[in-house]
Amino acid sequence: MDYKVLDESKIDANRAPEDGVYIYGLFVEGCRWDERKEALEESNPKVLYTEMKMIHILPKNRADIDYGHSYCCPVYKQARRAGTLSTTGHSTNFVLDIYIPMQKKHSHKHWIKRGVAMLTMLSD
Repeated sequence: MDYKVLDESKIDANRAPEDGVYIYGLFVEGCRWDERKEALEESNPKVLYTEMKMIHILPKNRADIDYGHSYCCPVYKQARRAGTLSTTGHSTNFVLDIYIPMQKKHSHKHWIKRGVAMLTMLSD
């Protein structure tokens, strides 16, 4: 799958895409999405979670995908990352990995150290 973070003002989210699916309603923990830079950015002070922009998941041949400089961001059902291990070795709380663009000045390790992940719901 290929992933594109969308600017909702430039698309009609009420209509299905020609190919793939739009997802929205995810929350980002440990960082935020910077619309100007179109990349992950440090969280604002005292802000734990932010809403993630709409993402277009697009099926493609593996050979045709170039994730560029992006972070392989895990998506979890809830903030508590614990769960029973399934036969795949992943927690039952784990949903999938989504590749999100990041700035050149950062590496995967930078975001991993911050515990960056996306969540389908908050545990309030």
